[in-house]
Amino acid sequence: MSCVEQRAWDAEVLLVDDGSSDGTPQIVHRWMERYPRLHLVQNGGNRGKGYSVRNGLLQAAGDVVMFTDADLSAPMEEAELLLAALAQGADVAIGSRWMDKTRQTIHQPLYRRFFGRCFNRLTRTVMGLPFRDTQCGFKAFKRPAAQVIFRLQRIERWGFDPEILFIARKLGYHIREVPVTWGHDERSRMSYLKDGMKMLEEMATIRANSLAGRYDEAIAALKDTSAMVTPPVPPVKVSLSSQAHG
Repeated sequence: MSCVEQRAWDAEVLLVDDGSSDGTPQIVHRWMERYPRLHLVQNGGNRGKGYSVRNGLLQAAGDVVMFTDADLSAPMEEAELLLAALAQGADVAIGSRWMDKTRQTIHQPLYRRFFGRCFNRLTRTVMGLPFRDTQCGFKAFKRPAAQVIFRLQRIERWGFDPEILFIARKLGYHIREVPVTWGHDERSRMSYLKDGMKMLEEMATIRANSLAGRYDEAIAALKDTSAMVTPPVPPVKVSLSSQAHG
């Protein structure tokens, strides 16, 4: 919120609580008394990161919507880089930890870097995605693109990132990858073994859905995608969504 105030952004901030049990809603409500454009979105229990991001972005009112992880591994100031990419014509701007590794302020442990790079290479091969970093939790969208992409999203846990990029490419949206400053947070609760296996399973599901024509059928059923876009609520120009894990 301090970043929003310092830069005088015309923005709202949505915090998505994914079934937390640590008093997060009470803390957020206290902050909402100070910041009227801070809003709390609560899931009905623990639903997963993909569900949380979709739930937040589809409720966002801005002309531009973006999401970031609650640990702010990418400083909020870096949002200006994503916003600039959208202003220059992109429909989707995605932060990248690997386009310029000198921007990493706190490096991951070696084993995390190894598994992360292996997973990303596998993702690029299986999904046909050309991006250096599909998993960075720092992405921005023009509102019409977000409203369509996230309504077509099927994966609700960790594997949602490559799915939304896969959908965006199928829809012909212009996606730009942008190097951002990023620092590893040791509090990360992601397990590369358990969650990594689940993500591989979800990638297989995405490919199966694609081969079965489910995305094509859903896109064809839209006919006029503008009908899916909820009218923005002026005067909000940017919506920032972060996720608090349960």
